[in-house]
Amino acid sequence: MTTTSPAAWSTDRPWRGIMVATALPLRDDLSIDYDAYADHVRWLIDSGCDGVVPNGSLGEYQTLTDEERARVVRTAVAAAGDGARVMPGVAAYGSAESRRWTEQAAEEGCGSVLLLPPNAYRADEPAVRAHYAEVARAGLPVVAYNNPHDTKVDLTPALLARLHGEGAIVAVKEFSGDVRRAYQIAELAPELDLLIGADDVLVELALAGAVGWVAGYPNAFPATCVELYRAAVTKDIGTALPLYASLHSLLRWDSRTEFVQAIKTSMDIAGRPGGPTRPPRLPLPAAVEAEVRAATEKSVATGHR
Repeated sequence: MTTTSPAAWSTDRPWRGIMVATALPLRDDLSIDYDAYADHVRWLIDSGCDGVVPNGSLGEYQTLTDEERARVVRTAVAAAGDGARVMPGVAAYGSAESRRWTEQAAEEGCGSVLLLPPNAYRADEPAVRAHYAEVARAGLPVVAYNNPHDTKVDLTPALLARLHGEGAIVAVKEFSGDVRRAYQIAELAPELDLLIGADDVLVELALAGAVGWVAGYPNAFPATCVELYRAAVTKDIGTALPLYASLHSLLRWDSRTEFVQAIKTSMDIAGRPGGPTRPPRLPLPAAVEAEVRAATEKSVATGHR
């Protein structure tokens, strides 16, 4: 008898599986290459990834105009072939603006959205709860994004349980780096889906019960990352651990300040359209670029793809 893995993608829980936080291909003049982006989204899906997350931090959403941001979502939906496979980032300084981006995602047929807590200031718990409640009123499933390093707002397991109990969120992208939280979340909110939020704790969180991965490095090596994820969530340690060890020198860049530049550099080396980043992000310093290049070239030579 065949059963569906709880970590498998499905239209009723489209935030599960491998959802790639897509990098945004830019031309030398820093304009968006929408054709290259559409091709990239199709390639990721064809390579076995379950969906895409446009307008996340990796997609440099903070530097986009409203027109660009909306067009990125439309491009992703058209390229993915199924809006349910698209989970746009809807972070903004104001809750009303995040709700408007969520409404736009709903109009385009997206299956869910990814939402940071308020990031204009260090919000307290009542403000965080009000923020998520406001966005949830748009009617799309909301995946919380816990990134206390950048937002200075920590979505603790207790707060996540409260948000889930209030119907404001369906899942959390956990980027704190503290894998112990997986067990606290499962105890306090057993129906809340845990998504791997940082590439370099993938196996640890998969073994702890994660049912999805909001991923960075599949932008450069999707097929290998799919193999790694599937092995990890099915507890195939014999397959997962050697792959994880082989890729970890790259995966750890997803948790560093220069993650956008690093992943785009790897994409360029792997033959994918990455391109430059928009200011205030600058090109990688020579020594850092050499480190990323060496790790990427080793992965290419190993046969990762």
